[in-house]
Amino acid sequence: MNLQGFVKEDFETFSIDGLDERMEAIQTRIQPKFQVIGSELADYLSTNLGNEVYLHIAKHARRTVNPPKDTWLAIANNKRGYKKHPHFQLGLFDDHIFIWLAFIYELPNKKDIAQTLLDHYEDIHRLPDDFVISLDHTKKESFPLAELDVKHLERFRDVKKAEFLIGRHLPAIDERVKDGTKLTETAKSTYETLIPFYQRALQA
Repeated sequence: MNLQGFVKEDFETFSIDGLDERMEAIQTRIQPKFQVIGSELADYLSTNLGNEVYLHIAKHARRTVNPPKDTWLAIANNKRGYKKHPHFQLGLFDDHIFIWLAFIYELPNKKDIAQTLLDHYEDIHRLPDDFVISLDHTKKESFPLAELDVKHLERFRDVKKAEFLIGRHLPAIDERVKDGTKLTETAKSTYETLIPFYQRALQA
């Protein structure tokens, strides 16, 4: 399978009623694309990080009633899982693609990672202008990097359930989304910019 982008039908997956029905669409429409794109991104990151990283595709296994509102692939340096580790994500909601470096609430050393980010707060603000921030991986909303404040990182450090994700959002209609090669290149350039923060987080 070639690198394929995401089309209208893929985004419409999230309007399908019923857990089983939506999961079937995720598995048949989206996950094969994740496998190809994710393998390419994992190889790229392994080379650029100098150590092996592993592709994980969200299974949504804990769900019993509510169908997922989004789905994603994650890449981490742990073969067994990604949620307890800093990781890279690419995924979609019904109206956009997200490309993240993700620090979610399950991180055991969240305080140390947050402090490292606070120590490099000015460096974060030097990232590209089109970068966005999310404080909750389960929500669609993000805000521009320019609006990032110290208090957001302090909350990430001090509140157990707080999260911090940084990267890019691409609207579903963006030309790069439909073109698998352009999408993968955009993800690579996003990750490349964020690698220093990922590495500092691992060292924390």
